[in-house]
Formats: sequence, structure tokens, C-alpha cells
Amino acid sequence: MEDAGEAARTAAGLDDVLLDVKLSVPELPLRLVSRAPLIEAARSSGAPSVGITAPAGYGKSTLLAQWAQAEDRPVGWVSLDRLDDDSSALLVLLASAYARAVPDQQGVVADVSGLGVSPLGRAAPRLAAALSRSPEPFVLMVDDLHELHSSACHDVLSVVISGVPVGSQLVSASRVEQPHLARLRASGTVLDVLGPDLALDVTGAEQIFSAAQVPLTRDQAMRVTERTEGWAAGLHLAAMIARDTKQDVSSISGDDRYVADYLYRESLSQQDEATQRFLRRTAVLDRLCGSLCDALSGDTDGQDRLLALEGSNSFLLPLDRRREWYRYHPLYREFLLGELRRVEPEVVAKLHLRAADWFEANESSAMALEHLLNTSERDRCVQIATQLVLPTYSAGQMSTVGRWLSALGDSAIEEHPPLAVLAAWMDVLGGDPLGAQRWAAVAEAAEYDWVPMDGTASFESARAMLRAVMCPAGPAAMMRDADLAMAQEPPWSPWRDTAVVGAAEAHLLMGDVERAAALFAESSTAGAELGNTDTIVNAQAELALLAMEHGSWDEAAERVALALAVVEEHRMYDYAVSVLAFAAAARLGLHDGNLGEVDRQLTRAMRARPSCTYVLPYLAVRSRLQLASVFWARGDQTSARHLLREIDDVLQRRPDLGVLVDQVARLRARINSSERTTAGRPPLSPAELRLLPYLQTHLTIGEIGERLFVSRNTVSSQVASIYRKLGVTSRSDAVRQVISIGLLGS
Repeated sequence: MEDAGEAARTAAGLDDVLLDVKLSVPELPLRLVSRAPLIEAARSSGAPSVGITAPAGYGKSTLLAQWAQAEDRPVGWVSLDRLDDDSSALLVLLASAYARAVPDQQGVVADVSGLGVSPLGRAAPRLAAALSRSPEPFVLMVDDLHELHSSACHDVLSVVISGVPVGSQLVSASRVEQPHLARLRASGTVLDVLGPDLALDVTGAEQIFSAAQVPLTRDQAMRVTERTEGWAAGLHLAAMIARDTKQDVSSISGDDRYVADYLYRESLSQQDEATQRFLRRTAVLDRLCGSLCDALSGDTDGQDRLLALEGSNSFLLPLDRRREWYRYHPLYREFLLGELRRVEPEVVAKLHLRAADWFEANESSAMALEHLLNTSERDRCVQIATQLVLPTYSAGQMSTVGRWLSALGDSAIEEHPPLAVLAAWMDVLGGDPLGAQRWAAVAEAAEYDWVPMDGTASFESARAMLRAVMCPAGPAAMMRDADLAMAQEPPWSPWRDTAVVGAAEAHLLMGDVERAAALFAESSTAGAELGNTDTIVNAQAELALLAMEHGSWDEAAERVALALAVVEEHRMYDYAVSVLAFAAAARLGLHDGNLGEVDRQLTRAMRARPSCTYVLPYLAVRSRLQLASVFWARGDQTSARHLLREIDDVLQRRPDLGVLVDQVARLRARINSSERTTAGRPPLSPAELRLLPYLQTHLTIGEIGERLFVSRNTVSSQVASIYRKLGVTSRSDAVRQVISIGLLGS
């Protein structure tokens, strides 16, 4: 039966409970081989990074947990799993672990979170800076690093490690080589703990057999240690098989997977059939609790079984002090899953489906989706994904959204056009114009007669809003699309503000300023009621610029302040719609004579502008137009002309942008007729800004090219251009320079 404590915690929020488990040091069995000598050597090494790398079963997690218990410095703990393979999610976990360990550091979590925050360009260096300023030495422990496969995760981790101060350490455990360590070895700032270091000696074998209550002579201990090569899991298995079968210890080995599987089977065969079935079926779970196990088994004794198994099975590991959440030892889970596929292959999908039902009932739709992706329930997967895409994207976890879409496959997205619309939106706002156009084309060719699960009134309305924002056919067509969406989306629709702001932008492009202003005000109010930050920032920035055009500078100041407050609150610094707000703030600062504020806002806008592309054409052009005007007024014609060239690139793809085209022509004529002397270095281009964060890593030119999907020669050329524009000659100087001017971190 589920106890009252578990029920209360589940009701309080399953995702919060699971996060707490990830950030909690696991409980250790009372009788374990001490790893004190290894721990003391690692602690006294002074190395800011300690890498524990060995195959499964060598006691990496045990070493970390023993170290955490023995440590007198504050300890932050992160247990990673396959769902954490997202650079934004990883940074939030690391920041959360640090904030738990060191008092008064909770603000660091907010600093690395938010809509559109660049993981490598902003969040990682921010966390590194926070660690470097830690008020006291700490230890940050990261278990199961092998669960992270994306290069983006390892890139941000390498930046975070650079911030670990003297006296503190980041300790990571992995089954496979850890990419960030290879780049640190040359500088001598890492201590490696490898498989041979973790191998147990005869004394360790004696302790393991003693804990299993199996008599062992010194000679037998030497032979079994030699046979298992000191593999901790092999010694545990050997002790269990000797205890359960009375087999001669001298004949037992554990040095390869085939023997390991045999020993596992012997362990499993000692259980009754009901327990064997319980073990096999619950192996589909990354983490187990009583009620979740009951959902899979159909019984009501899951918690009792877990407690009993913990007492008799060294491969079930408690994850919290309340003895509610557990996980299987990774090797044991692999074996159980193999047994499940061998004995009951027909139930695997059903078990994932039951797990999905449980997670969805407990309001953890993301975990439900993870299990559903292992089933043939594609329609249900698509429905949940459609509901999750925007909130997950808004949390900054773009990689997770991408992984879901990839797991569903292009055909599933094409068969569910509302999801194609959302995929296009992600690319529009994420600065990927080719992806946006690809999915927009899929949506255009589709038919869909049902009500979408994303909250829009109809697929036609959703598609019309996407067309409006991408404006492929000019303001008149944009107006028709926005009007269609406004007619269909009721006041309570979560998309109402998007429809209205699209109509406002269309009216502004057609020169109807009065109607545009009214609609911007309406959309901002609706956005505030709905909690949609994009619309508020967009509308208030546009209203501020309109107020400036009418000489209403006090009103403009109020609207700029409101837009920037939303940007700050939700960390929207690297987001497409924020560029116009920064540009408006720079223009306001110029009017007020506050040149320091002008330069600060220009830097923020120029840094964020790569995300504002031709698939968001009216914002891309208007933002650059405002920025060019401010640069020109500041005497920097070089930057102003560069921005005009970027505008020309947008207009080549979106030539019909109404009155904006004439506004660009007027500014161009004013700049060309000016007799001012060109001043200032050219600004970094969008491509150079995308490359810039990689200069703080240890990646080679070729590796950076692989990350950015460009050639080595292209990267070399862009790096040389960055050095020339910054007036530096090395990567380290470039990084220091861009940090000082606010183009990196901050």
C-alpha cells in the first residue's frame, strides 16, 4: 500500500520529488569496503577536477557516496540519467546542486535558467563565475556522466569546470572516457581515477565475503580476487553465488559478461516466481517507488517488496532516506531487461504504457512521454508532445524538444500537422530559418480537421498565425492571416495575444499606426493575463518606439522599462523578440544623454540579433533599423552600414515589408549623404557571434566546425575576423575582451 507520506509528496509534485532524488546523496549499505585511501588521495591532490572512469561494477557511485559522507566541505550531488542529455537541463541541475550545498547561492539557479538563454554563451560562463566567487570551498559530485551523449553537454561542462576555484573540486564518474578530462590533462588540473585504481585487493574481497556471511580463507580470497581481477561487482556476485549454492569459492569467477550473466541468473533463480516477475517487469523503470511498481504489476504490495528486496538484494539501491525511491544497479538492470525480453517480450510495451499512465496521472507528462516513446502509441505520443513542446521550449530545454521530435520521426510529425506548426515556431524563435521554412511547408500542404492539442482554436488558425509571423507574402497577406486567427481565437485562448500582436504588426507595416497601437496595447494586456512573455516584450517595445516617434518620451520610458523588466525576470537575453526591446532602450538612452546605457543596450541587442532572422522579418528589419540609427547618431557609421547590409539580406528574402522598406531607404540616404568620417571597427557578424562562445572551450578549430556544421576553413576565417575586429591575437585575449564588453557571459 502507498503510505500517507508518499501520497502527500506525490500530490505536492512528482517532478519536484524526482528532482530531489537526483540531487540527494544516495544511502549506503552499512557494510561496504572502505574507499578511504582513494578518497584521501583525491581530496589532497588539489586538482579542481577529479574524473572517475571505469566500466560498470567497479564501485564508482559507492566511492562518490562514501566521499560525500566523509567530506567536511559542503557537497552538491547530481545523479544523471538519460533524460538529462540537454545542456540547459544539465546547467540547471549543476546550479541546483551547488545552491543546495552552499548557503545563500539560490540565485544561481535563476541565472542559468530562462527562455532563450544561451547555454554555452551565457548560462555556462555565468555558473562558472558564480562557482569562482563561492564564499567557501565546496565539492560538486556528478554521477553517471556517461548518460550524456551530446557534445553540447560536454562543452558547457568544460566551461563550468573552469570556474571551480582553488580548494574546491568537481568530481565526475563515468563508464566511458570523459571528453572534458582529455582537454584538462595537458594543464595538469585533473586527477584520474581509473579501473585499476578501483580494483579491490584481497582485503576487500575478505570484507565482501564476510558481509555475505561466507567463510573465506586467505588463500581462497587471493584466488577469487585474481579470478575477478578485483572487479567489485564480480566479487559481490561471487559471494552471493557461494552463499546461495554452496559452490566452491575457488571455482567462481566474475571477470566477463557471460559469467556475470550466469551469476545474475543464479541470484534471480533464488527468488520465488512472483518476485522474479516483479524484478523483471520493474526493470523498465529508471527509478522505482511502491505505487509506481504497483501500477506495473497490478498488485498492492510494491513498497513492501522493495523494502524486502533492499534487505536481501545488494543490487537494489535506495535513493532517499525515506526508503521510497530506489534504482537497480545498472548492470543488474541490464540483466533484468534482457531477462524480460527473453521471458516475456510481449509485455514490454504494456509495461511502458502502464508506467506512462501512472506518470500522466501524477502530472508528470514529460516522464509519461518518455515511456510512451517505447510503445507503438504514436498518436498519444504526438498528443502529449504537442502539449509539451512550448512549455519545455520556454524552459530553455531546446535539446529535449529536439530529442522528442527526433524520436517521433519526421513521418509522425508530418502526419500530425499541428506538431509541424509547433516545430516551425521553435525554429522561428530559435533562429533556424531553414528548419522553420521546412516545417512551415509541411503545414501548408497538410489538412487537419480536428481541434489541436496545443490550445489553438483550429489548425487553420494555428497555421495562419505561423504564416503571419513569417510574413512570406507581404503585409496584406499577413493581415488576412492575423484577422483569421483573431476571429477564431476567443479571449480565453492561450494564443489570443499571438493573433492580436500579428494583426498589430501587419497594420504597422501598412502604415496604420493608430490601429497598430491599439492592437499592441490589447495584445500586451492579453499576454499579461495569459503569462505569455513574448507578446508583452514585443508589444511594449513597439509601443515605446511609436511613442518616441510622437515625442512622448515619458511614455516611451515607461514602456521600455516594462519590456526590459519582463526580459530580466524571464532571462530572455538571447531571444529573438528581445532584440527590439534592447534597440528601443538604446534609442531612449541616446535621447536621455546616457551614453553608458546606450552602449550597454547596443551590446545586448547586437549579441541577441543572430536569433532574429528573415523568418521573423518585420522584427529583424525594424530592430536593425533602430540599431543602425543609434550607431549612426553615435558616429559609428561602420556598424550602421553593416546593419544595413544585414537588412538587405532580409529584404532579399522578404522584399514586401510595407513602410519598413521606405524607412530603410530614408536611413540609407541619410547615412550615404553624411560627411562624417567612418569610425569604429565592424561589429561581429551573426555567424561570428554564434562561434564566439566556443572560443572559451578547449575545442580545436576542426571540432568547432563540427559543432557549427561548417568547414574548418570557415571557422579559421571567422576566428581571424573576430581577432581583427576585437584587436586581439589569441583565444584567451578574445575571451577576456568579449566578457569585458558583455558579448559572453554576463
